[in-house]
Amino acid sequence: MLIEVKVPQLSESVAEASLVAWHKKEGEFVRRDENLVDIETDKVVLETPAPADGVLVKILKGDGAPVTSGEVIAQIDTEAKPSAGEPAAAAAPAPTAQPAAQAAATAAVASPAARKILEEKGVAPESVAGSGRGGRITKEDALAAQPAAAKPVVAAAPAVPPVAVSGERPEQRVPMTKLRKRIAERLLQSKNENAMLTTFNEVNMAAVIELRKKYGEKFEKEHGVRLGFMSFFVKAACAALKKFPILNASVDGDDIIYHGYIDIGIAVGSPRGLVVPILRDADQLSMAEIEQKIAEFGAKAKDGRLSLEDLTGGTFSISNGGVFGSMLSTPIINPPQSAILGIHATKDRPVVENGQIVIRPINYLALSYDHRIIDGREAVLGLVTIKEALEDPARLLFGV
Repeated sequence: MLIEVKVPQLSESVAEASLVAWHKKEGEFVRRDENLVDIETDKVVLETPAPADGVLVKILKGDGAPVTSGEVIAQIDTEAKPSAGEPAAAAAPAPTAQPAAQAAATAAVASPAARKILEEKGVAPESVAGSGRGGRITKEDALAAQPAAAKPVVAAAPAVPPVAVSGERPEQRVPMTKLRKRIAERLLQSKNENAMLTTFNEVNMAAVIELRKKYGEKFEKEHGVRLGFMSFFVKAACAALKKFPILNASVDGDDIIYHGYIDIGIAVGSPRGLVVPILRDADQLSMAEIEQKIAEFGAKAKDGRLSLEDLTGGTFSISNGGVFGSMLSTPIINPPQSAILGIHATKDRPVVENGQIVIRPINYLALSYDHRIIDGREAVLGLVTIKEALEDPARLLFGV
């Protein structure tokens, strides 16, 4: 019986994708749910699992071919025998019986950061005694855990093909990925369609740094995730967007759309390029939930596991060039949004306070905005709101 392998359903905003690489060849035996081919869209790389056990008898679309939602790309014969020398599908090991309550406890025993470390070490979470609240395994517990045996290190494949040497001045031509082409298109669209302007301010990060020092360890033990700076920036941005809703709006033709929710895109670097996963209803998330979601996005981006849902939407964005050492930049608006906050590296700088020169940890903030709908007053006061919330975080508690 022939079974068709089809391209997964893509989002409405994705018109076309391309096949990156087949992991199986014609005539090879495949198992149900085994990844057959990677499909790249302008947002993510999707895995396409085999719909049934059988022999891959026909590949209809080769590597690099453009494809659309639901298109048939291969055929599997569920009744065919594997070719000579090809092993048949191995029987799946019987799952170990585990009560539901015990399974839930095992899944929750380690924080996301600790679980990742334990996975890399090859250490089972149930073999580690947690020092956190309720026996939760913290990052420190995971770092101290000793693996039974070291995992073999596999060398990563080169990201690009080797340069073809021709004479003393070699050159290399590499096609843009769909993601890179889409990034280029959107950046040009933003520059050409928005009346973009950027306003700057500086913020004294001493209060935030002091809070992190005072509560960072307790926060991590309580919530299983590190207290970073980004949750403070997200909360401060939410305060500004609530006070000045135009910063959270977008343009649709001759209309201005005011969004009754705050979905903040967090720009994250990945091996494939810049991606912007969305913190949905960011104003309703706690500091711990924000940090957990950002850590999850970072891990997914690194492993290429971000979904279309993770990357779709957004009413405002935050770009953190400071993690790479950037001191100042003018971030480009992510259309159809109308504003984006750029944050940078925090450095000790001489500043004047009460007529005295003192050293303070300063971060330069940049807010790029679409001047078609956002006036300078709203942009400047919105950035001042962010500055004030960061310099006096108690404002976030009382909403002032």
